[in-house]
Amino acid sequence: MNDTAYDVQGQIAELWIYPVKSCAGIAVRQARLSRHGLQWDRHWMVVDAAGDFLTQRSHPRMALIRPELTDRHLLLHFPGLDSLEIPLQAQGALCPARIWKDRVQAWDLGAWAEPARQWLSQALETDCRLVRFDPDRPRQASERWAAGDEAPVHFADGYPLLVLSQSAVAELNRRLALSGAAAVDARRFRPNIVIAGLEAHDEDRVERLELLDLPGLSLRPCKPCTRCPIPDVDPDTAVPGSAVGREIRGYRQDARVDGAITFGMNAVVLGLPEAADAEALLQCGQRLGGNLSFD
Repeated sequence: MNDTAYDVQGQIAELWIYPVKSCAGIAVRQARLSRHGLQWDRHWMVVDAAGDFLTQRSHPRMALIRPELTDRHLLLHFPGLDSLEIPLQAQGALCPARIWKDRVQAWDLGAWAEPARQWLSQALETDCRLVRFDPDRPRQASERWAAGDEAPVHFADGYPLLVLSQSAVAELNRRLALSGAAAVDARRFRPNIVIAGLEAHDEDRVERLELLDLPGLSLRPCKPCTRCPIPDVDPDTAVPGSAVGREIRGYRQDARVDGAITFGMNAVVLGLPEAADAEALLQCGQRLGGNLSFD
């Protein structure tokens, strides 16, 4: 399809992965994309002694845990602590874990489980440990919103990707400035893909986002992302605030999710071959096009 056939066009401005659920993200220039989402995204998760997942909602200090990926290791950094190094392929026995309503069998880290438990418990000041996703036991996105599209997901809240327009953040910052509050960046909303060139929240209104440089591959925004207190946690200090939540409550009530506050769109991946290991390479600067849909 010719580019001019699209109602809106943009390009990938930022790519983010979050190797450990609810910890800091890593900005990358390129990333492998599968139906699960971006490679290494939410591949590990912090759980409490009962196996229940932890997030910044109750443990804002998680924002200060900074993951780093090397060719062979996951490194975790935290102010005042020596870095924790774990082999990327470390795995041990299967153990039960819970993420929202989903109960899964995840890997503990074998010989690295106890060092990780001690390190995380010191950083977060609570007894907790790290588990790794077992790709042979995939979760699936909600059938209601995935609408028949295959959408396996790792430890993300519920969908393979979160897509956000750069201009949505700019519009929020315009409103924050009018109320005397400080500007924020996209990190507050933990997107995987930030798109430049769209109008604010056009991601809400497109049927699909075709990757014009990867013919046949597209993203389907399928569910508005409902928002909790995490956008009010400063990613640099882990100090909770209130300005972001207060501002978006004033203009982002979404009838599609019974009036909940939303910002950004969860998305599924379409057009990859059926092979389980099928991947494509996303890169910053790649172009996208989409057609608007108005219900």
